Amino acid sequence: MTMKTTSKRALSLLGTALLALMPLIASAQTAAAPNPEPNNILRPNQDATYSAVKAHQTATLQAITPVTEAVLRAPADGDWLTWRRTPASLGFSPLKQVNKTTIKQLGLNWAFTLPASGNEITPLVHDGVIFIASGNMVQALDGVSGQLLWQYVRQLPPALNNGRATIIKNIAIYDDRIFAPTGDGHLVALDARSGKLLWDHTVLGDAELKAHLSLNSGPIVAKGKVIMGATGCNTYPGGCFIFGLDANTGAESWRFSTIARPGQPGGDSWNGAPVEQRFGGSVWTSGSYDPKLNLVYFGVAQTYNTATLLGEQPIKGGSNDALYTDSTLALDPETGRLVWHFQHLNRDIWDLDWAYERTLITLPVNGKPTDLVVTGGKIALFDAVDRATGKYAFSRDLGIQTLITGVDPQTGKKTINPTLNPAANVTKSICPHSGGGRNWPATSIDPATDILYVQLFETCQEFTWRPRSAAETAAGTNDMQWVLKPKPESDGKFGRVQAINLRTGKTVWTQRQRAAFASSTLVTAGGVLFVGGRDRYFNAFDSTNGKILWRRRLPASPSSTPVTYSAGGHQYVAVVAGNGGPVAWNTLTPENDNPVGGTTLMVFSLPEANAQ
Repeated sequence: MTMKTTSKRALSLLGTALLALMPLIASAQTAAAPNPEPNNILRPNQDATYSAVKAHQTATLQAITPVTEAVLRAPADGDWLTWRRTPASLGFSPLKQVNKTTIKQLGLNWAFTLPASGNEITPLVHDGVIFIASGNMVQALDGVSGQLLWQYVRQLPPALNNGRATIIKNIAIYDDRIFAPTGDGHLVALDARSGKLLWDHTVLGDAELKAHLSLNSGPIVAKGKVIMGATGCNTYPGGCFIFGLDANTGAESWRFSTIARPGQPGGDSWNGAPVEQRFGGSVWTSGSYDPKLNLVYFGVAQTYNTATLLGEQPIKGGSNDALYTDSTLALDPETGRLVWHFQHLNRDIWDLDWAYERTLITLPVNGKPTDLVVTGGKIALFDAVDRATGKYAFSRDLGIQTLITGVDPQTGKKTINPTLNPAANVTKSICPHSGGGRNWPATSIDPATDILYVQLFETCQEFTWRPRSAAETAAGTNDMQWVLKPKPESDGKFGRVQAINLRTGKTVWTQRQRAAFASSTLVTAGGVLFVGGRDRYFNAFDSTNGKILWRRRLPASPSSTPVTYSAGGHQYVAVVAGNGGPVAWNTLTPENDNPVGGTTLMVFSLPEANAQ
């Protein structure tokens, strides 16, 4: 074969190959060079104004400083870094630009529509940037203008409907990261400056999700661990748990069961029932942290499966106290080791749990300043226990409950009205309703006055214990029925805010209204107490005497936790309007119909900030 013949054949083969490649080349050229745009399509106008806005957003995000544990303990006055601003969970702000005098001028500065959710939201604020979670998103907003800086969108399973019913009470910030639970049972870490996903840890597996467990509350960070509890364990054998993740990697460091196991301390307090018949122990709220003692404090809810405690068991147990329900747990944040526990109400068979905020405050006990944990359950009876040991100190009863007839002054053990013990298929009356004389909305304490501000709901109920079959008991279904009703002497006013001096136990003032109060309270150094109602009003009271100073009606119920912060030299007050809160409360005030959805962040300020 000659060289000329070989060259011709090679050229022929090359031509055939090129013809085969022509469609692919054309396709690549089409992808690289977009088709001409129709005349009615406009390209984004990236002019000088656009560039200036983007430059400001970039500068705002880059100016975010890392949040150390020292910063968490003592944040800048204008920051709101945890659920209740600091790990002590006081719900108090030292800001006072908005005060008793200036509040008359407080007006809406801006609003931002959030993805629809179950609300109960608490924004975090650091260096003038708001971080907020709702539905299937975590977003960062400019605290001055409301401009969206970044957003993380979570792809949730279709059954969760983009998180429209999801409740996440709070997120956390530490170092340069935002930590957020998700509707599908994960906990994620995001870059605070960009929203980039840094790690994603699965907390709840398929079996737990099918049993309707969720991450309803929110995390706290201590000793480099992201710590929170699970909720919704009323049909999950063995109950709920608290867990700690490594803040850098997301790896699970420890897990503590909130239902005591046989062979463990408190393990024989379940009436002899096996683990698979022990339910509940949800952790509905975020924890508190004492860095001096290196202890985190969490509250644990009740068991919905009361038959375990009321019925006969094959094996006799040590008691039917049902630890660790209705208890305060003090845990080592690095290991999850239980240091002490205090059970506020043993054998809770009325769904009157003690699962809310644990506030850390120093008060005199027997003439000596004592570091205490203060917390109140649904019956609005508040206990104070020693922060280091769990030793009982004192109680303050706000006067709306009929269950407890006495409290042992040495141990804090409650004496139950014997006529209110359940009897099979017998209806009895008790106050308050199991929705709570108070519920998840958090209280506040002014550390300068030691006054506790509590939002209450004046109700009673008829309850009936209906014993179930063994199969129903094993399924963990509810065996109590509750019927909400007004107090016998009710005047039609169900909502109440009460200020009580924790030192003396005396009520300082009380304000009552028709609608239930729906938000956490927020007290400031400016002498103002903020709280929202299910009538859609956001109210400000004089924290000294309860006089109403200001109120504005919102698009929906402010069933959330309001915060206040400063940015650009101005103080702002922020609250989320939307769904949230026990729906049953509306049956007593049906005229207060709350819109569905409409989750909106509302931000108020004084006129000089509005003029920016």
